[in-house]
Amino acid sequence: MKFQVKITGWGADALEFLNPVCNFIIIFNEDAPPELADISVLHTKFELKEEPKAGDTFRICGKEYKVTAVGWEAINTLRDLGHCTVSFRGLPEVERPGMIELSGPEFTAEDLKVGGEIEIF
Repeated sequence: MKFQVKITGWGADALEFLNPVCNFIIIFNEDAPPELADISVLHTKFELKEEPKAGDTFRICGKEYKVTAVGWEAINTLRDLGHCTVSFRGLPEVERPGMIELSGPEFTAEDLKVGGEIEIF
């Protein structure tokens, strides 16, 4: 397991980007500063065991996705802060360096659960 955390909650505006146009969430360790926690899905801390890469499996709250691209900055921020932007658009390349791009089933606000896991393997 490269990355494995439990969701502890999310900020008031965290699901604003989970729409047909943007279709992403921002994840952060649960000790994120308040201004970032407000727009983030928060999770327990975990030491990144190995860098995520295209072809990996990304599971969130029981739904599985294929990693199609990983931005160079996402690796650093995931390791240091448990932070990246998780995009569900399935693009072959990331639009921003802090993104992990996923391909798979639709992910909705109803899928997100406190206690749900985020895993990369």
